[in-house]
Amino acid sequence: MQFKLNFELVPEGCWNSNLRTILSKKQWDYIKQLAKQNTNHQCAICGKKTSRLEAHERWVYDVESSTQKLVGIIAVCKDCHSVIHIGRTQLVGNIERAEKHYMMVNNCTYSDFRRELGKANELHQLLNKVGEWKLDISYLKEFLNLY
Repeated sequence: MQFKLNFELVPEGCWNSNLRTILSKKQWDYIKQLAKQNTNHQCAICGKKTSRLEAHERWVYDVESSTQKLVGIIAVCKDCHSVIHIGRTQLVGNIERAEKHYMMVNNCTYSDFRRELGKANELHQLLNKVGEWKLDISYLKEFLNLY
């Protein structure tokens, strides 16, 4: 089953490896604004219209080459972002709200939630076996003059 809202657990070796730590504030603000404009100031996942959208970096992880590759940046509401980064949400203690939001957006049951979280945790364990990740942000070439 394919869901609109999914968990994206970041491998421990990639924690603190994000665009906010690489780009200048001006560059990051520009990228965030583009993401918001691309969705007409609505959450790209659930469609909620809010002035408090957050920019979410979409990454894929290639275990063979140990590469963390940026593939997109989307504007999401706080509730969707808390589901995407469910590990952090569990740490700060707001899991019930995230569970409810996941089930509402995906029109699914608590069993579906638990099953998909289990799959995400299995992938997370696999990705954590990579010691050091290379960073590929070539996606940004079209937005910023980085090279």
